[in-house]
Amino acid sequence: MSLTPLGKMKPGSSGIVSEIIIDETDESSMIAERLREMGFGEGLKVEVRHDSPFGRDPMAVRVGTMLVALRRKEAEQIMIKQSCEHAA
Repeated sequence: MSLTPLGKMKPGSSGIVSEIIIDETDESSMIAERLREMGFGEGLKVEVRHDSPFGRDPMAVRVGTMLVALRRKEAEQIMIKQSCEHAA
C-alpha cells in the first residue's frame, strides 16, 4: 500500500482515507474540520470521479454514498491508502 494525497489522484482511482493532515496554520485546521463535517473520515472508501475541464479544479469525489466537489488545495490534506496498481 502507498499513501497519496487525494488531490494528486486521477479520475477512476480509489482508496481508503488514512488521515487528514493538519499543519500549524489556522486555515489548515479549519479545512480539516470542514472535511470531516463533509464526511471524510479515516477508514472510509473514496473514489475520484471527475476533474473540472478547466484547470482540474474542483474535482468530484465519491465518499460513501455522497458525491462531493473539492478544491485541490483541500484535497491535498486528505491522505489515501492505495494499492500499488492504483497509485497515481
